[in-house]
Amino acid sequence: MAEITFDDFMKVDIRKGTITRAEPFPEARKPAIKLWVDFGDEIGEKKSSAQITAHYSPDMLVGKAVIAVVNFPPRQIGPMRSEVLVLGLHDADDGVVLLGPDHSVPNGARMC
Repeated sequence: MAEITFDDFMKVDIRKGTITRAEPFPEARKPAIKLWVDFGDEIGEKKSSAQITAHYSPDMLVGKAVIAVVNFPPRQIGPMRSEVLVLGLHDADDGVVLLGPDHSVPNGARMC
């Protein structure tokens, strides 16, 4: 595993957001869900595509707190422009489990 410096780590802007809208993404090559995530006044609402269908459906995601990288360049995924990378972990069956805070923090709070 390659090591990085603390300064390298601090370049990655990781924030808490709340999913405001979620829709199926049938145009994606792998099963995915379109997400709209509110990161507060400073960053606003951003779009993302997430391959999280093993554990989540669109209707269960609205209101869910998530952690995302907000300073990667946007990426075109099919007809959608993904603006942030929502973070998760693979479980034993290779499904993705979303990361989120276990206490209430404001949208846009930066990981420290």
